[in-house]
Amino acid sequence: MDITVEELKERIDKGEDLHFYDVREEHEFEEDNLGAILIPLGELPDHLAELEPFKDEEIIIHCRSGARSGKAAKYLESQGYTNVRNVLGGILAYRELED
Repeated sequence: MDITVEELKERIDKGEDLHFYDVREEHEFEEDNLGAILIPLGELPDHLAELEPFKDEEIIIHCRSGARSGKAAKYLESQGYTNVRNVLGGILAYRELED
């Protein structure tokens, strides 16, 4: 299931406690991040143990445009995660909201 940047921004602005992950590369994260935890897409299989406690909770994943996070969401769903949400349009769409 996807989440819009508008919904995400509203929830971040409210200060909600989110399970929020960024699957971009480290250099992209260093340039611009939304406060998510960085787990580059290629390293996601190595981090399943730390995500395990949230298997049945909402997990929000974003990247630059929504493509890598879509792959990450499909991967997590294939591993039994039940409520993974991909940020539509990624950080590019999110930043357009702020302009």
